[in-house]
This record gives sequence, structure tokens and C-alpha cells, in this order.
Amino acid sequence: MRTLFPDDIQSSSIAVISDDKRQYSYQDLRNFTSYLGQFLNKEALVFCLCSNTIGSLAGYIAFLEIGIPAVMLDSSKDATIVKNLIDIYQPRYIWLPVERISEFGGHAVTTLLEYALIERLTDEYAINPEVALLLTTSGSTGSPKLVKLTKNNLLSNAESIAKYLNITEQERAITSLPMHYSFGLSVINSHLLKGATILLTDKAVIQKEFWSFAKEAEATSLSGVPYTYEMLRRLRFFNMELPKLTTLTQAGGKLNATLAKEFIDKSRACGKRFIIMYGQTEATARMSYLPEAVSAEKYASIGIAIPGGRFSLIDTNGEVITEAETDGELIYEGPNVSLGYAESITDLATGDTNHGVLHTGDIARRDADGFYYITGRMKRFVKIWGNRCNLDALEDLLKSAKFDSTSGSQGLSLEFAVAGVDDLITVFVTKEGFESDIKSFLSEKTGLNTRAFSIRKINEIPKNSSGKVQYAELQKLLN
Repeated sequence: MRTLFPDDIQSSSIAVISDDKRQYSYQDLRNFTSYLGQFLNKEALVFCLCSNTIGSLAGYIAFLEIGIPAVMLDSSKDATIVKNLIDIYQPRYIWLPVERISEFGGHAVTTLLEYALIERLTDEYAINPEVALLLTTSGSTGSPKLVKLTKNNLLSNAESIAKYLNITEQERAITSLPMHYSFGLSVINSHLLKGATILLTDKAVIQKEFWSFAKEAEATSLSGVPYTYEMLRRLRFFNMELPKLTTLTQAGGKLNATLAKEFIDKSRACGKRFIIMYGQTEATARMSYLPEAVSAEKYASIGIAIPGGRFSLIDTNGEVITEAETDGELIYEGPNVSLGYAESITDLATGDTNHGVLHTGDIARRDADGFYYITGRMKRFVKIWGNRCNLDALEDLLKSAKFDSTSGSQGLSLEFAVAGVDDLITVFVTKEGFESDIKSFLSEKTGLNTRAFSIRKINEIPKNSSGKVQYAELQKLLN
């Protein structure tokens, strides 16, 4: 059976360095797995309440290696939401921080690294033996909808990522994204698979402690979603002294093209590389990457399919699009495509409904050189007086614009999010005083009357723990 660690890794090699300066070898991780294996029944489900800590990581690795299907959830998630999911999926075990034991029923059978294993009395039910991991989808905070992943999904995707990023055992990746998020988890998987070192911290990039740890532990790479790089720009990242940090990767949503070009150019100027990628939880983590050699020219592109994967485009009739520069739904094929979704306990027993093919729901086009560009989400279009409008494209326009030039404010110093219904587009903004400028700008760019736009001040753009805008929450404000 394939394992998460390379067969030839030295037992003494350092797998993890935590931000409290503790080090854990690959043999330590194997020992943690063996210990937890004494208390686990393979014919059961475990809820893993994740944090970027050694206890959480040890549990995840143990469940994956032993073969216990695990639902990965944010450890800070409200108990009411977790209990609702427990009622739906009836896990036999819960792996959680010791300070949260009292919130959930059951018996704590053991503790390890400030985490506890709770065992619950549940009825037996069928689980597809291929299911290794279940992750929440973007925007499904309290929803029972989970993506069913196999161990082969996880390892094949980790192998592809390690290949195009040239990950070796010399790398030290810092955990700038949460473990329960597919992108954050893939950073861990792709580095452990190559015998590299994980720098484990639950600090955010906006915290001084994060950067102190990154410098002291000599981080070589950092990964982020678009929001991460907006923050790094404000933090003047390229003025920091981080000589060992040579790789920046971005996924988790479309990065504003202006910001992408800025990071590509500045990274090159100081001997770093900025790699743009694209992925979805339904394909384990990542489906494409933009080779650094062409990034300055193709900075608005998601690049090409990862090793072992393949892209195509289809039109509204389901026919394959062969012409360049033609919009269609992006289709991905590869060994990292999930089995499908679970929305109830009976769905855990079902087989593979995707059969290696994922309809991404994204609208894209392919240029003459074979590089792909996301132009919008199928669900992120509205009709304004009969005209089809792409909300993602409007949001990108706003983020690259300049407003209130007399005070030096720029679009990136504001936060924008665009939602809408037919015949009215609403722009949510975190500062007042820009209503007229925004309406005039959008009217000029789209040719629509200013009456098509509504500007609403909001204290904070709702985002999930990985920094993705929660458009469903904004849509609720329109109802």
C-alpha cells in the first residue's frame, strides 16, 4: 500500500518543526501512527477537528495511513455546527483539541500531543472502502456537503505538485493556510511525500510571530490565496529579509491580474519565483500551474494542466471546443478527481460518480499556445436588461482601478466584492465616499446605465478561514 512518506527517507530526518521550536522526525510520525492505531477500528468514520498543530497533523497522518476515513473540519468551528454534522454522519470517533472534550459526548480513550480521541456509540453503516478523506466544499460552512477523496487522489495530486514545483527533501514549507482546506493540506502532502520539512504554525501572515518563525526556521516556500497576496502587498513583503524563502505559490481563486504581474516581476527581481496555480477541492487540490518561464507573459493565465491531468472546453451543447480564444466550460480529467459528493450518511457507501472527469463550473478560454484563462463562474453571471454580465470580471476591474487619487487611495487599498441578481449588480465596499466614482467607472467600462449598480458599505467582506470571499453570505444580504 502506498504511504505518505518516501520509502527511503531516513528515520531521523526532520519532518516537522513547530513554532514552539520542537522538532519531530519521520520516525516520530510513524510512532504516533502506531500508537493511535491501537484505539481505532477501520470500519468507522472519524471527525478530525484540525488546527495547524502537531496533534492535528499526527491524527491526520495516522487516519490516512491506517485507513480510517476522516472528515476534516476547522477546530474553531462552532460546536452547534459540528454537532449537526455529527447527527448527520454519526462518526464513531472525534479527534479534537483536549480543551474541547467537554463540548462533545463520548469517552476519551486516549490523548496525544494535546489532542484527544473520543469514541462514541454509533450504529454500524457502510462506507466505501476507497474513501480516505472528506473535505468541505468552498462556502459550505454549515452544509453537510462533503467531497469524497481516495488515498490515490491525495497521493497522485501530491506527486504531480511535487514534480512541477521540484520539491526536494531540502525544502521547508511554512503552513500559511489551514490544514482542513484542500490547498493547505496539499502543501503538507506534497512536501512529506518528498521527505521535506513542514514548518508548522497556526499564526496568520498578518502576525509578527509568523514572520519571526519563517525567518528563524528558514522557510523556503509560502503558499496563499488571493487575499493572502493582497495582505502581503500591504505588508511590503519584498522589503522583508527572507533570503531562504524562494518560492511563492498562489491558488484558491483568481488573483487580480495587476497584482499577479507585480508579484511575478518583483519575485524575479529578487531571485524568487511566483507560481500561479488553479484547483478545486473536487480535484483534491490542484489542476493547473503556470510555468515560471512564461509567467511574465501569461500572468493572467492559470497555465496548463498538472502532470497526469488534461483540460478541455465544452460549449453549451456539450460539444468540445477546438478553436482558440473561445469561451466554454472548463473540464478536467485526471487521477486526482474525487469520487463525488456526500450529503448524507448513505452517500458514504456509494461508488465513483465522477469517473475521473470533473465539470469545474468555471468558464475559461484557451489561447493559441494552449494556456488557459478563467473568465468567470457559470453561477457568477447575471442578466442586466438582457445583457449577460460576469460578476467576477467586474470585481477584477474594480480591484485594478484607482479611486480618490487626491488621497493616494488605490483599488487594492479598499476591499470589494460584487454580487447581484438580474437587473441589479451590488458592489460591497469597506469604505464610504466612493459610491459615485464606482458607479461612473463601471458604467464607463460596461456601457450600462449607472442605475444598474448599487453600492453598499459593509464593515467587513465575509471570508472563510482560507480567505475566500463567501458570496453566498453576500447574496443573502440582497434578499
